[in-house]
Amino acid sequence: MYLPAKQKHIDPHVHCRDWSQSYKSTITEVTQIARSQGIVAICDMPNTEPALTTRQRIESRLITADTQNCLDGYYLWGGATSDPDQLREMASIVQDNEHVVGMKMYAGKSTGDLAIVSEDAQRQVYKTLAEAGYTGVIVVHCEKEGLSNYNLWDPKAPSSWGRVKPPEAEVESVRDQIRLAREAGFRGQLHIGHTSVPESVRLVDQARKDMRISCEVTPHHLSLSVGNDMKDESGAVYKVNPPIRSAEMAQELTQMLKNGMIDWIGTDHAPHTRAEKEFDASKPAGSYASGIQTLRTYSKFLGWLVGSNGFTESQIEQLTYSNIKKALKIRE
Repeated sequence: MYLPAKQKHIDPHVHCRDWSQSYKSTITEVTQIARSQGIVAICDMPNTEPALTTRQRIESRLITADTQNCLDGYYLWGGATSDPDQLREMASIVQDNEHVVGMKMYAGKSTGDLAIVSEDAQRQVYKTLAEAGYTGVIVVHCEKEGLSNYNLWDPKAPSSWGRVKPPEAEVESVRDQIRLAREAGFRGQLHIGHTSVPESVRLVDQARKDMRISCEVTPHHLSLSVGNDMKDESGAVYKVNPPIRSAEMAQELTQMLKNGMIDWIGTDHAPHTRAEKEFDASKPAGSYASGIQTLRTYSKFLGWLVGSNGFTESQIEQLTYSNIKKALKIRE
């Protein structure tokens, strides 16, 4: 286990499942796992049920965390919709509430119903936030729906998920977000979540010249590959958005992380039940949940970065703590 005595970590990308999905996991359970891995703060994503898109729901979420004695070190992202009034309210919440680190836009379908699919609607998000003077962070789930084909999914051959959401679906969505943010004069920080394709990282790196932009990578997109881990039915448990890619892409992303082209690591810890994840020939194809509980092996993953890939402890500190703390208003 990789736990240097004086090193702390922040996980800016987790999915707690309280409220109607508490049977999957709770803030308490996720916090306990995080603490066991040396993580002092977590940032909960807004695609809960119901979604964190209003002041009342965000306040209720924080009450839930407080009731579980988990408010210290608990932060969250507010959900973005295409409604200008909702976006203006969320911009105000981010500014006023110390536990809300920014907002998230789903530019492609994932768990929940927060997807903003059309380019016009995405443009409206950046336009509204620019007009509102929002200078905080917006993290975007980038997958272009027009380049996805859900008919290709075959649970018996779980590697097919990578064809459902091919690399170009992510890359073109990243390209869209950069262009739309620029056109709108967006003054906040555009953050690309869970990049899985090296070309996405190159686009972000090129855009740094004239805009505030960053990106993250997950442990599973670095340490897993479709050829090694999704070659038979057992690989259905690794169905995730965006998909696990090739070993070559994973290796290139690891080098990009080491070279400073990727800003930080987020686990995208996404708890589901075994029945929702494991292959079962009697299950409908559409019932397989997307998400991996990467947080459980976080310290082992960091040890792999250091021991097998030559990362220094200073690099680990930057990628798992200081870079995140600098961008987000996290006290720990």
